[in-house]
Amino acid sequence: MTTSGHVDNGNASSILTIEADHASKLFGNRKAVNDVSFQIKRGEVVGFLGPNGAGKTTTMRMLTSYYTPDIGNVKISGIDTQESDLETRGKIGYLPENNPLYGDLLVHEYLSFVAELRGLSGKDKIRNIDSAVEEVRLTEVYYLPISFLSKGYKQRTGLAAAILHRPEILIMDEPTEGLDPNQRVSMRDLIKSLGKDRTVLMSTHVLGEIEGTCDRLLVINRGKLIADDPVSTISRRVRSSKSVIVEVQGTSVEKSLKKLKDITDLEREDGIGDRKKFLLTFDGENDPRPDIFRMAKDQNWVLWELRESELKLQDVFQALTAQNPNLETDGDNQTSPEIDRLN
Repeated sequence: MTTSGHVDNGNASSILTIEADHASKLFGNRKAVNDVSFQIKRGEVVGFLGPNGAGKTTTMRMLTSYYTPDIGNVKISGIDTQESDLETRGKIGYLPENNPLYGDLLVHEYLSFVAELRGLSGKDKIRNIDSAVEEVRLTEVYYLPISFLSKGYKQRTGLAAAILHRPEILIMDEPTEGLDPNQRVSMRDLIKSLGKDRTVLMSTHVLGEIEGTCDRLLVINRGKLIADDPVSTISRRVRSSKSVIVEVQGTSVEKSLKKLKDITDLEREDGIGDRKKFLLTFDGENDPRPDIFRMAKDQNWVLWELRESELKLQDVFQALTAQNPNLETDGDNQTSPEIDRLN
């Protein structure tokens, strides 16, 4: 794991947009965020991964000046949030998890309202609204009531509002939560597009959202940062084995699958009708699916499904905490139910 430590005051500071330096947040005698340090450079798209209650939202609220660190500090574009929070807030666009919108307003009315709250007027207001609507692809619903919109378009409306003032940083808390699979793909593409011109930090508890969107990953567990690495590096560390889901119709399926090379585990799952469905685990990095496909062909099975199993969040934490066993047993860092709800 790499950690950022203290901020370097050299030339790097000119391209750093987000800096957390040993930041902690306490609620009573409990630390919701404990001694977190990281740096994000201009133009990076960074994922912030952790289970519910890990400290993601609390950290993001410190970055946006909603909370003040009790220990350490946070800087936005080199400016300490505790010294000039109004200036640092102006550099950030924030999409919270609950994405508060006024359902009775038309989309264009809502964006006009937010623009005025941001101090925009006249030609600047019109130009910024037009630019945001085009960037998040809202044109076809621009004159519809927000209450009529799908979840995906509501998220896009929130994103447009977040970038109306042309911030250099965009922070999003669970931006794909509640979206259907097609909407998730569309939102991931949009986030990557938004990251071309600004720094993006997005939190999620879905690893697949990070792998398809971000260059780098911060992982937090029980208030402590346990990983800060490129997404590919963390994926390699976690994927020491491969898991494959296979669903077939045929005879002697389980007996045959157990003969596959490097198989370490076979778990029966619920199939449909007389289909047989299994979760197979293999050692090493070789993809076993070609061998399974050939086996199905040779055995005259009907192959209904054959795909690599998605890496689950618990797999990430099992791998990372296995390398840092103290993180699992550090009782002082466990949050209370009240703090879990805040996170």
